[in-house]
Amino acid sequence: MIFLLCPLAVLTLILFVFSPSLRKHKALSQINCRYIAHRGLHSEQVAENSLSAFALAAASGYAIELDIRLTADGEVVVFHDGDLKRMCGEAENVSSLTLSELKEYRLKTTDEKIPTLRECLSVAEKRVPLLIEFKCGKNDCKRLCEAAERILSDYKGLYFVQSFYPGVLFWYKRNRSAVCRGLLATHIRNYRFLSPFIFNFLTRPHFVSYSFKFSNSLGFRLQRLLGACAFGWTFHSEAEIDKKIFNAYIFEGFEPEK
Repeated sequence: MIFLLCPLAVLTLILFVFSPSLRKHKALSQINCRYIAHRGLHSEQVAENSLSAFALAAASGYAIELDIRLTADGEVVVFHDGDLKRMCGEAENVSSLTLSELKEYRLKTTDEKIPTLRECLSVAEKRVPLLIEFKCGKNDCKRLCEAAERILSDYKGLYFVQSFYPGVLFWYKRNRSAVCRGLLATHIRNYRFLSPFIFNFLTRPHFVSYSFKFSNSLGFRLQRLLGACAFGWTFHSEAEIDKKIFNAYIFEGFEPEK
């Protein structure tokens, strides 16, 4: 009997710790089999995370993935990198500049300015779902969540939140549990066993957003087995998309067949 109880106890512990939310969020039905434009529908002529990229994606009927960060004065802007070097040619950190200072820069060689979250919501106009990635560190996740939700609470369109940082999901679980939340994760060499999902018992994500290149990893397969909805990123061609594994497809560099 003891020999039987030990494996059962281990299995129970694994299920408790690593299980995603057991309740399927109703919003997931509206993202199922959807293509999601990574940082908008951008190209060499249209900058990523720009209002033009979001307008093109919405006009084409694609859901939109975007990244948000805090400025030095607590405003929420849409920008992927921690600094401006790649997109604006400067080494300044986004978090060290105010919104007005950031608005002095242009994205790549375009006339586009770094947009705010409010501006992006206005462009989307509730036409397509939004997948919002929270970019923060352990010291400012709470501030970013609070600042973003002050804006999003008035938005009538459909949006999902996701982050690599469990603190974001924990905040939403405690404060805005009705919002569909997802854990961003991938296979990293120094991860051990199931460590990307070690905080699931605190965050209970409704979906897992995972790099499609590592879809055979043990952790991801367990999440699927436990019922997690799976978003795949980032697909660069139609041939890479496996609809048997993923429920939604984050893409860039091509336009998928509709």
